[in-house]
Amino acid sequence: MESIRAVEKYSAPVLIFLCAALLAWALSAAGGFGPMLSQPSAFGPGMPKAGKFLATFVPAVTAQVGFWATLSLNIPDFTRYAKSQASQLAGQLIGLPVFMALFTFVGLAVTSATQVIFGSLISDPVAICGRLSGASTVLALLGLMLATISTNIAANVVGPANALVNLSPRHVSFPVGAFLTAFLGAALQPWRLIESSQGFIFTWLIGYSALLGPIVGVMLVDYYLVQRRNLDVDALYRFGDGPYWYSGGYNVKALAAVAIGAALNLPGFLEVCGVLS
Repeated sequence: MESIRAVEKYSAPVLIFLCAALLAWALSAAGGFGPMLSQPSAFGPGMPKAGKFLATFVPAVTAQVGFWATLSLNIPDFTRYAKSQASQLAGQLIGLPVFMALFTFVGLAVTSATQVIFGSLISDPVAICGRLSGASTVLALLGLMLATISTNIAANVVGPANALVNLSPRHVSFPVGAFLTAFLGAALQPWRLIESSQGFIFTWLIGYSALLGPIVGVMLVDYYLVQRRNLDVDALYRFGDGPYWYSGGYNVKALAAVAIGAALNLPGFLEVCGVLS
C-alpha cells in the first residue's frame, strides 16, 4: 500500500503539468479559446443530433454514475488511512470534484480544438498523440502511460485486492490479491468493451451501474436509517457472532433488497444487449 501511495503522490503533479501543457498546445494551435469553444452544438436545430439531447444526456449521466460507483463503494480503502475525519472530507471535496471538473474541461476543450486543428473531432488521446510530432509525441505517450497506470492502480486494483484478501485473509495477502485482480482483469478482455462507445457506455457502464445502484442504496439506508450512523467498529471485525453476523454471516434482507432493485433494471438492460426485443 505504501508503494501505491508513492506512485499516486508523485504521478499526480506530473499529470497536472502534462494536462496543462496539452491545453496550452491546443490553445496555441487552435488560436485561442474562441475557435475552440465556438463549435456549434450537435444537438442544435438542423444539426445531426437535433432533438436527441435527453436521449444522450440521461444515459451519459447514468454511465458516469456507474463509472464512479465502484470507487465510491471502495473509498474506505483509502479514507481509513486519513489522519482525521476532517482531512478525508476535505480531500474528497477538493480532490475529486474540483480536479475532475478541470480534467473534464481539458478533455472537452482539446477535443473541440481538434476540429479546428485537424478538421475533425478526435476524442481518443492515443489518436491525438499520433497526430503530434517530435518529442511532444514521446512526452504525450509517457503521460498516457503514467495516467493509465496510476488511475488503474487506485481505482481498479486496491478495492478488488482488499476484497480478495477478505475472502481468505490467511491465504491471500494484499500483493497476491493485486496480482489475482490483474489476472482476472486481463481474462475479462476489457479491450473488447471499448471497441465502440455504444457498447462501452450503453451496455457495460449502464449495465453494471444498474447492479451497483441497489448496493449503494442498501448501504446508505442501513447506515443512515437503520444504524442511525452508529456502528460498533469492533463488532464489524468479529467472526461468528455479534450484531453484524446476521444469518451465518449474510444479511438476507439486504441481499433480497439488492436483488429486487437490480431486477427492476434487468428488462431494460437485456433489451439494450439484444436479448429481449
